[in-house]
Amino acid sequence: MEIWDLYNLDREVVGEHIRGNAMPVDAYHLVVHIWIRNTDGQYLFTQRSSNKKTCPLKWECVGGSVLKGESSLYAALREVYEEVGINLSTKDGGLVMTQVRDMDGETRVNDINDIYLFKYDGDVNLELATTDEVADFKWMTKDEIIELFREGKVVTGIKDLSYFFNDKDMIF
Repeated sequence: MEIWDLYNLDREVVGEHIRGNAMPVDAYHLVVHIWIRNTDGQYLFTQRSSNKKTCPLKWECVGGSVLKGESSLYAALREVYEEVGINLSTKDGGLVMTQVRDMDGETRVNDINDIYLFKYDGDVNLELATTDEVADFKWMTKDEIIELFREGKVVTGIKDLSYFFNDKDMIF
């Protein structure tokens, strides 16, 4: 059972939530997306495993929910280690933007999405990951990621790459 803190838009904790239950209309949970860029300007993109309930085999950056009592930064570092087995250093990146997403679907999903960028040039070894959430990974250029998006192969939570890319380069 995964438990999250619930927040208001001022990021004050207003309660807790069990993953899978309907989200209250006026509360948000905190999520993190972590973009990892190497010195060649490529980004680590991961393919969700086929056993994921939502968006199986779609591509995304590393990310996940912040657990009850966690900071956003700690959750970002934890998610990267869990999903791709990389220990990132806080000196190599940090928070670059936050977006609030209100989404209605089968289950209401309101979140505050903290987006991080880290530089990393080491190896990626999925055997070091502590979960089976990732089926594959690739270092991709901005254009390759945009092409996956156009082909509908990126998770549905990423609605618009303009948050991440502009005409010249990565916004962050």
